Amino acid sequence: MTRARLRPDERIAELVAASRVLLAEVGYERFLPAEVARRCGVSEATVYRYFPTKRDLLAQVAVAWFEEILVALEPGVTKHESTYERLRYVVRYAVEVVRHEPTLTRFIFNELRPDPEFRSTAIHQLNRRFTGVVSQVLRDAVARDDFRDDVTVELLRDMIFGGIEHQAWAYLRGEGDFPIDRTTDGITTVIYRGMATDSATEPS
Repeated sequence: MTRARLRPDERIAELVAASRVLLAEVGYERFLPAEVARRCGVSEATVYRYFPTKRDLLAQVAVAWFEEILVALEPGVTKHESTYERLRYVVRYAVEVVRHEPTLTRFIFNELRPDPEFRSTAIHQLNRRFTGVVSQVLRDAVARDDFRDDVTVELLRDMIFGGIEHQAWAYLRGEGDFPIDRTTDGITTVIYRGMATDSATEPS
């Protein structure tokens, strides 16, 4: 049976979706655009028409993933009232992102981030929005007088994401798991107790 011809945007979405599944199954090193083509029922030339290289294709997978992440992250912060709960929410969200998509995370860390042109890419801009949500939670904590203002928001943000990355590296290499709750609570506690003013209230 002949497949219906898809519009370019529909074809791209199909290729990206199939690539995300394949990447999770085989990893970056064994990922083949030819297999994406086979699963989508198109020629390999069709894949390369939209994505000149494997890296270009997977970069678009990463972009789609980040857009998906942000849809849920940004509104979720407003559901929590206290600084502690807001901080814990964004830390846990970031931990779960890594835990649920290890192959995509590893691809970004190992293949995209070291590129000298990374800062000019769409994925970098989306990552800035992601880390910006965390930074805003920290700024709000200072504005509420829950956090001191003698440590920069940028340093606290880097401590959060650096802590998550180091906790996750063994897992990203396929060398075991890492606990979501223990990692979340540990990072949240260190940041909150280290920065809390006398007027701040931490839930029991």
